[in-house]
Amino acid sequence: MPKDGTNRGGARIGAGAKKKPLADKIAEGNPGGRALTVMEFKNTADLEGEEMPEPNKMLEAVQKDGKTLVAGEVFRDTWTWLHERGCSSLVSPQLLERYAMSVARWIQCEEAITEFGFLAKHPTTGNAMQSPYVAMGQNYMAQTNRLWLEIFQIVKENSLAEYSGANPQDNVMERLLTARNNK
Repeated sequence: MPKDGTNRGGARIGAGAKKKPLADKIAEGNPGGRALTVMEFKNTADLEGEEMPEPNKMLEAVQKDGKTLVAGEVFRDTWTWLHERGCSSLVSPQLLERYAMSVARWIQCEEAITEFGFLAKHPTTGNAMQSPYVAMGQNYMAQTNRLWLEIFQIVKENSLAEYSGANPQDNVMERLLTARNNK
């Protein structure tokens, strides 16, 4: 301890190796040799019969171009996928809404790029410049991936078996291609 009586240094919050999911520890044969902590909650509510929360009205709002936003459909598909894996009660509806809105906005940007092209006219010089929809689309795609990884991390950490197979993120490109054909 320094002369002024304050504690300094030491481990920072969040520093160090992150905890491995239970399924990974079991799959590797518990290499650390420590007793695995399996949390079992007793006297809890039965969450199996849970009804899907209604998506927020803004997820299906009619947009300026007259099309209906597809975020409500993404929300329902993702919630159904989570419910089939027993994780629907672990992911907050707000996180699902953010993910669904991000997917819908990304699809909107891609539709605009298809309609208007990659280039736009600069407002002052009149020269060609990158369409603003390209940058917005990239930002929404990155945000969508971050939110999906957050959702999938919850599924991964709460599953005893490793999951492989189709997931709602795989359907995003299919949705985008279908949206382009329905013009």
